[in-house]
Amino acid sequence: MTAPDGTLLGRPDAGMPDPARANGLPLLELRPERLPDRIRHALQDIGGAAKLWRLCLKLAWLDIKLRYRGSILGPFWLTASTAVMIGAMSVLYTTLFKTDITAYMPFLSLSLVLWGFIGGMVNEGTVCFTGSENLIRSMRVPFTLFAVRTLTRNILVLLHNVVVVVGVFLVFRVWPGAVALKALPAAGLWVLDAVAVCLLLGTLGARYRDIPPIIASLMQIFFFISPIIWKPDLITHGHRWLQLNPFYPLLEILRRPLLGQHGALHLWYWALGDSALLWLAAFAVFMRARARLAYWI
Repeated sequence: MTAPDGTLLGRPDAGMPDPARANGLPLLELRPERLPDRIRHALQDIGGAAKLWRLCLKLAWLDIKLRYRGSILGPFWLTASTAVMIGAMSVLYTTLFKTDITAYMPFLSLSLVLWGFIGGMVNEGTVCFTGSENLIRSMRVPFTLFAVRTLTRNILVLLHNVVVVVGVFLVFRVWPGAVALKALPAAGLWVLDAVAVCLLLGTLGARYRDIPPIIASLMQIFFFISPIIWKPDLITHGHRWLQLNPFYPLLEILRRPLLGQHGALHLWYWALGDSALLWLAAFAVFMRARARLAYWI
């Protein structure tokens, strides 16, 4: 029963005004978030993950240790398999393309290692939230934390495979010199794009479970139509259409300086344009779906 003033009768706290009712606030806010609130909460989520970078590093290293638990070489199995694949493909494609192995093998080794990072980020980004279901359900942390966790894990894998590239460069005496410093801005752009890919594909993958196999199939197609095992110079007609491949500018702005070549400015325009579109799509999807991610997984 309630008294005329709205208080409950028949309870020990009867007669005491309810704080929420006294302040005119509802007991439970059921109205959907407005657009400014969605933007603010999404930005807070991204900023909160940046503050927890130590936790991201610990979780990523734990992922690597668990993946190779009980193995003698551990993560260096990746290095060994990458070295064998690069050696075999170099012999095969230098014969097919009738090119000099001293010019082709450094290009192929660097391209395969860089593509391994791209492919790992895209494929693992689709399950960055669903793969962390236990953590999301057990503790309240920013969702962007799991995107950064995926990025950190793939950077650790990349560092293991870089050993192969350094070995190939030393054998064939490839020294990029000071030109390699131009790769630093490109590496920063790669990091930003990697987080955006995880936020976009991870959110879509949590809502639609068909996204991971679809993306995996598309990445296999992009591997063959992107200049990874073949050089862009082989395309003599319609070279400008190659720029429509979103992975081509991204690869070139990082690969050319590391090979001692000067990058073209127009490739940076394409790479920055693709990154801007990627971040707009990622932020729009993540902002809209962030409050429902925990229910989807």
